[in-house]
Amino acid sequence: MAQFMVEFDLPTPYSEDFLTKIPVQKMVVDEFMEEGKIISYALSLDRGRLWMIMNANSDFEVLDVLNEFPLIDDMHYAITELMFNHAGAIHVPAFSLN
Repeated sequence: MAQFMVEFDLPTPYSEDFLTKIPVQKMVVDEFMEEGKIISYALSLDRGRLWMIMNANSDFEVLDVLNEFPLIDDMHYAITELMFNHAGAIHVPAFSLN
């Protein structure tokens, strides 16, 4: 399995239709994150760019995921296969009975 980065350009300003689809987009992204397909999802401070790292077997599989996004028709995107994506480990604090 490979990893891919998808870079999105978001419309500015956001249309009313775009804004109403955001909650459903979040639900779809959360579902793919739980399944392990999406590794990270980040939005720029100015809300004009979005980056996503995902696991997939091919760029066609990436497109299958993107086509599930309610906002996909309003975003321009570029898909890049990554050589590697080094991310820090998530550390969960030890459980304490105190």
